[in-house]
Amino acid sequence: MRTLAAVLFSLLSACAALADKRVALVIGNSDYASVSPLDNPINDASDLAIALEGLGFDVFLGTDLTRDEMLALAESYGATAADSDVSLLFYAGHGFQVDGRNYLVPVDAQMTSAEDIPEQTIAMEEFVSRMERSDGIRLVFLDACRDNPFDGTGIQVGGEGLARVGSAADFLFAYATQPDNVAYDGTGRNSFFTEALLSHIYTPGQDISDLLISVRKDVLTSTGGRQIPWDNSSLTRQFRFDNSPVTASEETLLWQVAANAQEPSLMQLYIDRYPQGAHADEVTAFLDRAGQGETLTRALSVEDEDEQAERLWKLAQRSRMRPLLEFYLEQYPGGSHADQAERLIASIPRPEDSSPGGICERLATHPRDRTASIPGVPFNRLQENALTAIQACSAAAAQSPDLSHYVALLARATIAAGDVDRAVTLYQQAAAEGDLRAMVSLAQLHESGTGVPQDVNMALDLYDRAADGGSADAMINLAVTLFEGQIVPKDDNRAIALLRRAAAGGSAKATFNLGVLAQDGVAGEPSQALGYFQKAARDGEYQGYLAAAILLDEGRGIPRDPLEAARMLLRGAAEDDGAILNQLSLASDQWSRDTLIEVQKLLQQAGYYNSTIDGVPGPNFIAALQQWRSGGFDPIILAAE
Repeated sequence: MRTLAAVLFSLLSACAALADKRVALVIGNSDYASVSPLDNPINDASDLAIALEGLGFDVFLGTDLTRDEMLALAESYGATAADSDVSLLFYAGHGFQVDGRNYLVPVDAQMTSAEDIPEQTIAMEEFVSRMERSDGIRLVFLDACRDNPFDGTGIQVGGEGLARVGSAADFLFAYATQPDNVAYDGTGRNSFFTEALLSHIYTPGQDISDLLISVRKDVLTSTGGRQIPWDNSSLTRQFRFDNSPVTASEETLLWQVAANAQEPSLMQLYIDRYPQGAHADEVTAFLDRAGQGETLTRALSVEDEDEQAERLWKLAQRSRMRPLLEFYLEQYPGGSHADQAERLIASIPRPEDSSPGGICERLATHPRDRTASIPGVPFNRLQENALTAIQACSAAAAQSPDLSHYVALLARATIAAGDVDRAVTLYQQAAAEGDLRAMVSLAQLHESGTGVPQDVNMALDLYDRAADGGSADAMINLAVTLFEGQIVPKDDNRAIALLRRAAAGGSAKATFNLGVLAQDGVAGEPSQALGYFQKAARDGEYQGYLAAAILLDEGRGIPRDPLEAARMLLRGAAEDDGAILNQLSLASDQWSRDTLIEVQKLLQQAGYYNSTIDGVPGPNFIAALQQWRSGGFDPIILAAE
């Protein structure tokens, strides 16, 4: 059971999340009368509107709007947003720039010459000026950087995409791609940008700057580096879409929900989605026992069932996993979130209805290219489905010839099928067109001499090109080579710069390595190591929890903090592959008594440890840790006061 203080903290956090007045204008234009139609903007706008409503926004939604309708909706929105704490604009559809000014295109635009622009389109200032009525935070998301919609008509626009705008305080402008560049409409239900935004918008406790890094990383990965979201911020305050306490990853939460429910279908969903996950061994063992006919259900009290329902809903809402939403409705058809679950399910295609691009991504994506919605596939699993992946990726490459990333995925599926020569040709084609994964994979083939002559210099050149394009893998590989100094002259400064750039782009592995270097005094100060390890852990490099806990326990380069060390240990115990549980079970003498006492106190607050608080591990302590790891994780207990 939770303590009264923990429950009170939870209620206060929920109230704080709802205190802001949040208003959003969301427009998606697809069905254009006189310019090329777009497949996804209506879906992008409708799906984001559902997400924003769930986050407390009063949403003004418009789809396929004429110029008059866009202006009327903007005025209604502006009147409501005038006293808002947070006002948001999202636009998906055609957009272009002329002389540094951005214009959004209504569906009824009739353009015969440049002189028609003021009367047929809408300058973005029309929307921004209404947002300026508010003294709150102003957020602008523009998924409107497609090709020139008037190409072929003789109307000249100012380059591709949209221009950089925004200088007033407390504005944030987020673009689907860099200013003066083109974004893709997407090959599934949503654009790459909106899909990434939807995948991260419900992450609890995530500041918007970190959210945009996650979005940028996912879009860059999904397009092989062809599209890189960009933002321009003058915010003077922090903003989080979800003010709930920081919790665990979606992977860990799925394991927690499945373990709590003792439900085989959820366990199977975990292993399907995370075949190399931190809890894969535990899930496999559970499914083996279930297959042998063991009864594995867990009896829940009414209070436990209510809490389980809420945890399941929060995870389903955040992850947008259709099977989780369906499971929620099966278990709780009259649940408090049933209506919203139905709306979300309607916006998420069934796997069998996926486009060739979606199937290709699901079957052939490299694990190092995982995104929030595509976890990546290990090579041995790809080998089992290589022919299906080849068919899907071939179709996707044909349907989207401007997206060379599908050629790179086809190459990976082809090499998994054993046709190395054909795979090399495909990798070379995709690399020549700028795909980052193709460059890295081709570099690795040149390093090993697989299918191509061994050529270390060619490999380094490919890594250089991929690093310049934003590939974290290439940056890390180059950094290692430069630190070693065997193939090229040793250059620690450039290696550190590459790691820092990769970390800034969201690479947890690079961030962890910077922590190691700071701890050793090679790059930065030992006092900086803790921040690196904590960030790496939050971003998915879970060994960072153990590294951070050691620093806090020993006071290495920082003041000792047994309570924070205990928090790191318990977060890691829930998320890692069992390393911390083994540490505390088999090597507890390596930890100070003060830290072990704090771990015991936290487990007692969670209701799992009922023995003496003495810093001495015993069977009850180990059992409490196992309960915490296997369904009992509670972020409220770990929230700093």
